[in-house]
Amino acid sequence: MNLLVLTPDKEIFNGDIQSVKVPGVNGQFEILSNHAPLVSALTIGEVRIIAEKGDKTTFNIEKGFIEVINNEVSLLVQGVTM
Repeated sequence: MNLLVLTPDKEIFNGDIQSVKVPGVNGQFEILSNHAPLVSALTIGEVRIIAEKGDKTTFNIEKGFIEVINNEVSLLVQGVTM
């Protein structure tokens, strides 16, 4: 599955992943391979990515949205703090 993380200024992450955990407005949730199509609002909080090879990346986001379609995951966020 591919993940793309974008802010208005730049691309933060683009690559193959095993999973991504995000801060939804009603609590955290995780996206795994073959997840059903989804669009959801995100709140301020931590994003945790496990890359295809097992490397872990974490960073904090400001508000935004997540879209999942056919193993393509897009995070569109207002800002990122590493």
